[in-house]
Order: sequence, then C-alpha cells, then structure tokens
Amino acid sequence: MTRLNRRPSTLRVAAAALSSVALMATLSACGGAASGSSAESLTEVSLVFKGALTVCTDSPYAPFVYEEKGKLVGFDVDLAKQVADELKVDLDVIDVPFDDITSGTSLNTEVCDVAVSAMTITGERARVLDFSSPYFDAKQALITPRGSGLDQLTELAGARVGVQKDTTGETFMSDFAPATAQVTAYDDAAGLQAALDASEIDAAMLDNTVSSEFVASNGKLKLAREFDTGEQYGMAVKKDGNIPLLRTINSTLAELREDGTYDKIFDKYFG
Repeated sequence: MTRLNRRPSTLRVAAAALSSVALMATLSACGGAASGSSAESLTEVSLVFKGALTVCTDSPYAPFVYEEKGKLVGFDVDLAKQVADELKVDLDVIDVPFDDITSGTSLNTEVCDVAVSAMTITGERARVLDFSSPYFDAKQALITPRGSGLDQLTELAGARVGVQKDTTGETFMSDFAPATAQVTAYDDAAGLQAALDASEIDAAMLDNTVSSEFVASNGKLKLAREFDTGEQYGMAVKKDGNIPLLRTINSTLAELREDGTYDKIFDKYFG
C-alpha cells in the first residue's frame, strides 16, 4: 500500500590497541542498555513514523514527481517505493519546498526519513545531507522561444532568464551567464514554467531531464542547447543520522540495476 500527499524523516599497533580500548570503554560507559542502543543505531533502520518510509519531495517536477488523480507519482516516487518495499513498510510522500530539502531542514527536524527530489549531489549539499550513490545523470538545458535567436550563453546578455531557486540551474547561471543577464529565481518549476509561457522571461535554465516537459506543453518553445555539467542525482538522509537507511537505499539501487527493474522504471518515464 502507498500513502501519498500528506503535507506538513599508519598508526602504531599499540596506538591502535589503545584506540580500540577507548572505544569499547565509551560504548560500555553507560552500561549494557546504552551499549545495546548504540549498536542498534548502527544496524537498524530508524523511521520517523512506524510502518512507513516518509519521503520529502518538491512537486511538480515532472516526470520525477507530479500529481495524477490526486496522488504524487513519477520516477522518483517509483524508486522510493522500491526502497519502502525492501523495508516492508508503506510509502508516505510529502510535498515540501526544495530549499527545505537542500538545506537539510526537512530531514533534521524529522519531517521525513529520506529526500528524493531530482536533487543533484553537490559538495555544498553534502555538508548538510548524507547522499546515496547516484541514481540518475543530468545536464543543464537552455529553453527559449522559437525564433528568438537565443541559442548560446553569450546571447543572453540583457535577456531575462528564469531559474528555479536553490538549484544547480541557478548556480550555473550565476557562474556563466553574461554580466548583463537579468536572472530571476522562482520558488518552483511550476512558477518558472508559467513565467516562460507568459513571456515574462526570455529564457529558462533548468535540468535537461524536465526541459522536455516544458517544450512538450508549449509548441512555441524549444530546447536551444544542453550543457554537460556532469551532474548526478542522489537520494539523501539526515546528516550522520541514518546510516542503516542509507545502506538500504544503496543496496536497493544496486539490486534494481542488476535485475533490470531500474531500466523498466526508466523506460516508463523516459523511454
């Protein structure tokens, strides 16, 4: 069963031996019960809500996550369901702001157990989140109106360019856009798409994995160019807070690729 849409988790040998003794002393300092709890924290998956894997995501961001018949569905949701099935629990997907995910707020305050939201693994984010192994490769894409003549970064001088707040698209434009480009950050992909459709901006920079949705819904738009940034998406758990869950996620992703399930899910949304 899947429950969706709840809104608001080299040293010398002697030195090595001393270190081992110190570690054992620390683990046993508070008695047998404390030692047991410490051991369990390293081996047992801890969940915010018993019987359910609670997932934070930022919707809409089709085809990774979007609403269909009142439920959140998509590529990310299907992968998260595989992790929940491995844990033999239900799946509970929560829609939260993307910056609450990337800042670690949602995980640190135990709103959810894991964040799965087409999120690129970066060094900055890894300081506040523990990432899984990569599960998707992405690039940046420039979307512009057909006939606009805006096909290169240099041609964006003086142009109004939209990005989504706290994304690698915003970082990319900050690093490489012409100095005179007017960059506006929108809270979510829906706002960015609406501004582009309404001609409030002249171009948009976003992950290529969702750019096709923008173009498909508006025949006046085109994919002008892709930029190979070497980005990879990862799931994330609370920093230094849920190693067993992270291990389960990584082993599940590896199994999905090995038995062909990942390819089936991929083809469902991108094939």
